Amino acid sequence: MSATPESGPEAKSSSLLRSSSIVSIMTLLSRVLGLARDVIVAQYFGARADAFFVAFKIPNFFRRLFAEGAFSVAFVPVLSEYRTQRAFDEVRMLVARVSGVLGLALLAVTCLAMLGADYLPWVFSPGFRGDPDKFALTGDLLRITFPYLLFISLTAFASSVLNAYGRFAVPAFTPVILNVTLIAATLGFTDYFEEPLYALAWGVFFAGLFQLVFQLPFIARLRLLVLPAVKPKDEGVRRIGKLMVPALFGVSVSQINLLLDTLLASFLEDGSVSWLYYSDRLNNLPLGVFAIAIGVVILPALSGKHAAEDKNAFSRTIDWAVRMVFMIATPAALALVLLATPLMATIFYYGEVTAYDVGKMTLSLQAYAVGLLAFMMIKVLAPGYYARQDTKTPVKIGIQAMVVNMVLNLALVYPLQHAGLALATSLAAYYNVFMLYRGLRKDGVYQPQSGWLKFAVILLLANTALAAICVWLMGTPGDWLIWDAMQRISWLALLVGAGVVVYFVVMIAAGLRVRHLRGELF
Repeated sequence: MSATPESGPEAKSSSLLRSSSIVSIMTLLSRVLGLARDVIVAQYFGARADAFFVAFKIPNFFRRLFAEGAFSVAFVPVLSEYRTQRAFDEVRMLVARVSGVLGLALLAVTCLAMLGADYLPWVFSPGFRGDPDKFALTGDLLRITFPYLLFISLTAFASSVLNAYGRFAVPAFTPVILNVTLIAATLGFTDYFEEPLYALAWGVFFAGLFQLVFQLPFIARLRLLVLPAVKPKDEGVRRIGKLMVPALFGVSVSQINLLLDTLLASFLEDGSVSWLYYSDRLNNLPLGVFAIAIGVVILPALSGKHAAEDKNAFSRTIDWAVRMVFMIATPAALALVLLATPLMATIFYYGEVTAYDVGKMTLSLQAYAVGLLAFMMIKVLAPGYYARQDTKTPVKIGIQAMVVNMVLNLALVYPLQHAGLALATSLAAYYNVFMLYRGLRKDGVYQPQSGWLKFAVILLLANTALAAICVWLMGTPGDWLIWDAMQRISWLALLVGAGVVVYFVVMIAAGLRVRHLRGELF
């Protein structure tokens, strides 16, 4: 029997497009507020916030590694299988037992980290030892921020449950709470502390708590708000744990690489950690809004198709995701490289941030932007493994990519300083993508659909037009450091608006249609 229009591949891709669009809109709101948060923090502290960024990055690293990384890619496929093949009571039992084991493990890690907060900077920012005050401050801030790991990891657990049930909007909106809380902490509470950075640290603590509480009512609506039960020998818990071990490396290679950048940057010129942080945040705007949104949506979709043994639909879903990434990543990367100085000057050149800081942030932003396509591709190729409960292959690739990154770090950090660290991360990401792609092709689970040649020509024409309009309207980069704020903002708005219009007008003129975004072939 042929598929009906409502159930055919185009309809399914259209559903994925709608879901990813919802996540993208919510994530865009969060990222815009995150950018506003970074601007406010930069105005208040400039490059003096190195200690806070390290204290915030350490629990964030573990959060992305364990919760949003390894845990989610192991938990969602198993939960999807339980939903498809088992009774609802068994699903509730799985949620209870996983939350119990996860919560207990996180509590233990958090307590140990707080007890050893004075020693963790020796591992993650050893270069700070040359400044005893900064080194001690980092440990004190870390003692406050580390409980964020407990709160946000349980939030990520709740988000995984909601995503598995197709409730994408709430998890995507939740990070807004973090950004609003940190903005409020900076604007309203810095005057109450002798060291103003403590206000930011406490803002991180309460933001994690608020995000967890926010999601609980939505879990309750699914009738899955159950009391945790510590049953580590439960079948589902053991399967998830087994899948998590290799996924610790496979899904979070980029996070490990960024942490290695922070470690090495602590030995460089004062301010290097902050320059890398701000440029990485801006580079992550398109990554978070689009690639992560697509990855979040396709993981449960791919898991369901794998459980249903629909290989053709599995391959089409990956192909659709890859095309969407190319359509968004190539113009975003090009714009970030060409407009790095205008962007950094317009967003950050206020308060404590100097022209020298803008120049340094521009270099690292351009280096990160080179790898934007690779960073985004990892987010849509890796689910092709995790949905099939294969976490061993990505870990092998992840270890190789980390080795490549470290070799490139050592080769590039001396001539290029902090920008060399960013460039090494970008180049290592391309190695990761190549190996992930080759593995999917070798396993026979991904077969590119027809129409790629025409799609590539459309991309080339549209990006050429985008580059031309950017170079024409940008003017001299140095002028952006002379203009006042309103001049920079208005001219950047014109630049971005013109670039978006030109890009999509050329794509449409070259043959792109809405139906192609829904999965229909060229």
